[in-house]
Amino acid sequence: MTRSMMASRHRWIYVGAIVLLVAMLVTGLLTYSQLKSTNEANRKAQQLSEALGAAGYPVPSQSQIVHTLGEDGGAVCENPAHALTQAQWKYGMSNGAGGPGQRPVLSDREVVLAETIVLSVYCPDKLSAIKDKIDDLKLHDTVRN
Repeated sequence: MTRSMMASRHRWIYVGAIVLLVAMLVTGLLTYSQLKSTNEANRKAQQLSEALGAAGYPVPSQSQIVHTLGEDGGAVCENPAHALTQAQWKYGMSNGAGGPGQRPVLSDREVVLAETIVLSVYCPDKLSAIKDKIDDLKLHDTVRN
């Protein structure tokens, strides 16, 4: 049996497709990143659990903290004093209405100060910038146990 002219032409297409797929597989394996539960992440999660418990807050599980905050604090530490972050933070301290009915509320001091605990564990260098913003807020003891 002899190969036809068409079969030899298609062979290059198959070889090219296989090379391309192998290259894509190698590139995907090299760039794949996954949040890894490292010793540092576990240590910081344990430290946060202890600090939250000492302050009287409900403490999430260690795995939840590790998966959410990782080693570096994730989105919490990205830029806590940035204007957009502050706007989203203050939006959470409103009455929940949309449009012209939205009003700020007097938030509970303990709820707002929980973020400072997270910042003190994961990014203490950024704590002073957010502490000044918190000091400017009107906070009260509105939640009763």
